[in-house]
Amino acid sequence: MADERAPQGRPTSGPRKKRPFQRRKVCRFCADKQVSIDYKDPRTLRYFVSERGKIIPRRISGNCSKHQREITEAIKRARNIALLPIAGSHATA
Repeated sequence: MADERAPQGRPTSGPRKKRPFQRRKVCRFCADKQVSIDYKDPRTLRYFVSERGKIIPRRISGNCSKHQREITEAIKRARNIALLPIAGSHATA
């Protein structure tokens, strides 16, 4: 009876599927040294804020960790002086 139990763990239905190759995202601030991160420029910071007002993570935006920290700080400063909204616009029904 003990031999009739199903094996624990993953079901072995076949080989794992490989992900298709995706091109590595490049930090736009490292690639173009003339572009600067400034909290007084909300047009640049809008690319890094979602519609709901959340800061987009670096795995999605493609920034390096140094520039992601600078962007986060700039967004928070711009929110503090009301250049960027803290939350997205509310939908009226």
